[in-house]
Amino acid sequence: MAETSKQFSLQNFRPTGFGYPTGLNVTAAAGPTSIEYLIVAGGGGGGAARGGGGGAGGLLTGTTPISVSTNYTITVGSGGPGGTMPASVVGVNGSNSSFTGIATAIGGGGGGGEGTTTGLSGGSGGGAASNSPGNAAGGAGTPGQGNTGGSSNAVGEFTSGGGGGAGAVGANATPGGSGNGGNGTASSISGSSVTYAGGGGGGFNFGTRGTGGTGGGGNGAPNSPNAAGSSGTDNTGGGGGGGIGTVNRGSGGAGGSGIVIIRYSGSQAATGGTITSPSPGANTIHTFTGPGTFTSNAAVYSIN
Repeated sequence: MAETSKQFSLQNFRPTGFGYPTGLNVTAAAGPTSIEYLIVAGGGGGGAARGGGGGAGGLLTGTTPISVSTNYTITVGSGGPGGTMPASVVGVNGSNSSFTGIATAIGGGGGGGEGTTTGLSGGSGGGAASNSPGNAAGGAGTPGQGNTGGSSNAVGEFTSGGGGGAGAVGANATPGGSGNGGNGTASSISGSSVTYAGGGGGGFNFGTRGTGGTGGGGNGAPNSPNAAGSSGTDNTGGGGGGGIGTVNRGSGGAGGSGIVIIRYSGSQAATGGTITSPSPGANTIHTFTGPGTFTSNAAVYSIN
């Protein structure tokens, strides 16, 4: 016979008569009190016109105790828009991602654009754009979350730096080409190895364009009139690529949105997000690609 679930008061449960049980077997199962997490913020947008690559969103991992029956608000950061021509040439920072009360990852820094050359600070820093005179610095990363963006080169070829990634700094520009985005960091919290938070590549001006770092970083714009940088990959926190910087200038690519993943051992015993169990009974994974609430279940009583 199929088992059914019923709610009742133990105080008023008084089975009597021949054949009824004389005792109760009561078991209780509560939700997890400790979880692993991955939090990735939105990537920064690439800069326009010799644009620097956008910095990757900040990346945080860890294990933390949580309280049963407490609602934890999850925020997933959006990617920052790329810089545009002819007005706002600097890429916009990505938005933060957070697991309220636990940790907050900082959005990636926007890439510099022509006329405003320095990359912006963020989870990882944006790459600098080249504009004479002198070389400009990439934006700073947030310690423990990401790395700095690459510097530009203003000697001869005017090339731009790559955005920083969670696993490596953005490459500096050289006279022969713009810098590549810094590589991201791999995590297996989802059940398979995935790389997150790569920086965007610097846009073409002369020589070669920068390529995006592993983990969703967008490539810098190719040598084509008005070419825009590629956008970072959504749900990786990758930075956007910088726009082309020749006579027909182009816009920067947008940063990719972030992600929050929570994992605990055992079968599902909490709510929130998209729930999967790659290894049934071994781990349960809650994936958030947008806002939500994570709640570890209260104790559940069953009568046998």
